[in-house]
Amino acid sequence: MQKLIILFTFITLFSPSVIASEIKYFVMLKNNKVNVRYGPGFDYPIKYIYKKKYLPIKVIDKKENFRRIIDQKNNSGWIHTSQLTKNKSFILLQNKILFSKPTRYSRPIAKVSSGRLLLIKKCKLKWCKIKTEIYSGWIKATNIWGATE
Repeated sequence: MQKLIILFTFITLFSPSVIASEIKYFVMLKNNKVNVRYGPGFDYPIKYIYKKKYLPIKVIDKKENFRRIIDQKNNSGWIHTSQLTKNKSFILLQNKILFSKPTRYSRPIAKVSSGRLLLIKKCKLKWCKIKTEIYSGWIKATNIWGATE
């Protein structure tokens, strides 16, 4: 009976679904030019090149110093860890209002269009303090693609 409990615990703790769920997290691109490869190594050919610094991407797998990623448009490939940073950003999936405080009853600052890339300063209770080139304020973190924590 004890062996059965140990076996069940081992299977539960190390099942592929549990391990896979721990791998998925958001990062963002560190540079303006980032190569995405067909496989996890410099010997693999370049699949495409990102040309947008701070773009949020989701890590879905890892092998040594490479991370398999997927972007908002379901493009995937492998990127070296030196090209990624754990700082947070997201892309709006719909138009939003930027507020002075984390409540919709505070003073509106600006309208932010869908598709806009925003850098996150901090988040609390479904609101994130973000910054753009011109504005800084709070935005409701719903209908977004990217990190919010």
